[in-house]
Amino acid sequence: MLKILKYLKKREVLYICLCLAFTVAQVWLELKLPDYMTEVTKLVQMPGNEISDVMSAGGKMLICALLSLVTAFIVGFFAAKTAAGLSKGLRHRVYHKTMSFSHEEMNRFSTPSLITRSTNDITQVQMFMGMGLQVMMKAPILAVWAILKIADKSWQWTVSTAVAVGCVVLLLTIILVLTLPKFKSVQTLTDNLNRVSRENITGVRVVRAYNAEKYQEGLFAKANDELTDTHLFIGKSMSFMFPSMTLIMSGLSLAIYWIGIYVIENAALESKIDLFSDMIVFTSYATQVIMAFMLIIMVFIILPRATVSARRINEILDVENTINDGKGAPETDKTGEVEFRNVSFKYPDATDCVIEDISFVAKKGQTVAFIGATGSGKSTVMNLIPRFYDTTKGEVLVDGVNVKDYTQEELRNKIGYVSQKAVLFSGTVESNVAYGDNGAAPATREQVERALRIAQAEEFVTKMPGQYEAAIAQGGTNVSGGQKQRLSIARAICRNPEIYIFDDSFSALDYKTDRALRSALKKETGDATSIIVAQRIGTIMDADCIVVLDDGKIVGKGTHKELLANCDVYREIAESQLSKEEIENA
Repeated sequence: MLKILKYLKKREVLYICLCLAFTVAQVWLELKLPDYMTEVTKLVQMPGNEISDVMSAGGKMLICALLSLVTAFIVGFFAAKTAAGLSKGLRHRVYHKTMSFSHEEMNRFSTPSLITRSTNDITQVQMFMGMGLQVMMKAPILAVWAILKIADKSWQWTVSTAVAVGCVVLLLTIILVLTLPKFKSVQTLTDNLNRVSRENITGVRVVRAYNAEKYQEGLFAKANDELTDTHLFIGKSMSFMFPSMTLIMSGLSLAIYWIGIYVIENAALESKIDLFSDMIVFTSYATQVIMAFMLIIMVFIILPRATVSARRINEILDVENTINDGKGAPETDKTGEVEFRNVSFKYPDATDCVIEDISFVAKKGQTVAFIGATGSGKSTVMNLIPRFYDTTKGEVLVDGVNVKDYTQEELRNKIGYVSQKAVLFSGTVESNVAYGDNGAAPATREQVERALRIAQAEEFVTKMPGQYEAAIAQGGTNVSGGQKQRLSIARAICRNPEIYIFDDSFSALDYKTDRALRSALKKETGDATSIIVAQRIGTIMDADCIVVLDDGKIVGKGTHKELLANCDVYREIAESQLSKEEIENA
C-alpha cells in the first residue's frame, strides 16, 4: 500500500499536511471538552457559585464542540480531495500503461481482470485514502494524548483502561486472522464474476442457439455464490466487532464508576469533590482511548482489501514493456517497402518457433499475399510488421529500416492495419472510419466518403438512418459481419498509408464484393503496398507474389501460375477451391 503513495502529487501531499494540522487541532478541541466538564462539575457542586459562571464554562464547552465539528469537516474535505486526486492519477496511469502493453504483456492479464483493476481496485484504494487519512492520523494522536491525560490519575482506573484496550486488541487480532485470507480472495472472485458475465453477454447468440441458458446461469450462479459467500463470511465476522466494542466501552465505564465508589468512599472529605470530578473526566478520556482503537479497527476493516487492490494496481504499473520505442528512423529513399530477413519467432515461454527463417520483400505498389493451413503462422507474420511482437531471430525492415529503430507511433503511421477480427467502436460510421489521426489533421467528410466507396460500403451506409452519422454500437453489434469488415477496411483506406495489412480481412465478403473491393483498392491506392493474408485462392491469385506457409516455414513463393506448377501445397489448396477448368485456365 505504501508503494502506491509515490504517485501522490505535490498538491496532494500538501493536502495531507493540512489534514494532519487540522487533525491535531480537532483532537486538542475534543480533549479540551472534559476539562470544561470538570470545571462545570466543580461549579455545580461547590456552593456560592453564580449561574453565570456555569453558563460561561458551558459556553466555552459548546464553542469547543462547534470548532471540533468545523475542523472535522475541513479534515474530511482535504482527505476527499487527496483520495480523489490519487485515484484520478492512478486511473490515468493504469490506462496509459495498459495501452502501452504489447500483445505479450496483454496476455499476462485477462480482460476482465484489467477492467476490475482499472475500476473496482482503484475505488478500494480511494475509499481507504478517504477514510484512512481521517482515521489513521486521528487514532494514534487521540490515543496517545488521551492516555497522557489520564496517566497521572488513579492507577486503578488506568489498569481498568489497559485491560479494556487489551480486550480490544485481542478481538481485533482474532477477527483479522479469520478475515484476512478472505479479503485477499475477494478481488480474484470479482475478476471471475466479471469474466463469466462478459462471456455470457458477448456470446449471448451462441448461448441461445444451443439452449445453454441454464448451463450459463449455473456458471454465473457458481461465481456469484462464491463471491457472495466470501462477502457474507467477512460481514458476519465483522458484525461481532461493534457490539463487542460497545460492550467493552460500557464495561469500562461501569468499572471506572465501580472503582470510583470505593476510591471516593475511602478518601478524605475535602478530596471527595475532586475525585468525583476526576472520575467523570477519566470516564470521558477512557472512552476517547477506546474510540481511538475503534477508529483503528475501522482502518483494519478496509486495509486488507485496499492492500490487495494496491498490489494488483502495482502489478500493472510495474510491468516492464518488452517493446519500447527506438531512437527514430533515419532518412531513407525507400517508401512502402517491407522486407523480412531470415525471421523466426516463438511466443514467450514456448519451446518451438511459430515461424522459421521467413524471408521476402514487398516493394512499393506490390501486392504480396500469404496463404496456408490454419496455424501455419500467417497472422504471426502480419503481427511482426507493426511490431505487436518483436522477432526472436532475424530482422523486419520497413522502408529499409529495422522496425526496432522506429518509434512505435512513427512506424504505425505508415501502416493501414485491418485485423483478422473486425473491431468497431461505439460512435458513428464517420467516427469509426476516420478513427486515428495518422499524425495528420482529422479526416474530412470527403476522405471518409472516398474510403467507404473503395471499401464497397457506401451502398449500405447511405441506406442507414443518419447515413454517415448512423450510430454504431459497441463492437459493431448492429451491423453484419461483412459490413463490419468493410467498415474496418474503409478505416485503413482513410488513413492513406504507405502499407496496407489485410489479415484475413475479406473472409466475410461474397466473391463479387471481394473482387470489386480489390479492384477499386488497386485502382485508387496503386502506389501503396498491400500485404494480404487469405484463405481463398480467388482473393490472392492476382497478387504480384504469393507466399505459401506450412508449419511456420515457406514452402513456396511466386505467382499463381508458378505455384500451381511448382508447389504441391498450393496446388492442393487450389484443387480444393477451384474447378479443373479454372486451374487449367489460370
